[in-house]
Amino acid sequence: MRVPVEMPRLGYDTEVGKIGNWTAKVGDAVTAGQPIGELETEKATVEFESPAAGTLAEIVHAAGSEVAVGTVIAYIEDGK
Repeated sequence: MRVPVEMPRLGYDTEVGKIGNWTAKVGDAVTAGQPIGELETEKATVEFESPAAGTLAEIVHAAGSEVAVGTVIAYIEDGK
């Protein structure tokens, strides 16, 4: 089953986030809680984690993209 990875909310009033870098690539095995990318804010770079164990199946938004909070940015194939 494909598990969506959504753009997380970085702050109380944050509506949009910028993907700084993907640290995992399509085809990589990942574990739940493993950092798979970085988000850029005005003040810092923050890692975001895989919500499930499996394989990074698809990256929907590339590094440098500004994406609304809650938007699907990638999919993890969990094998179920």
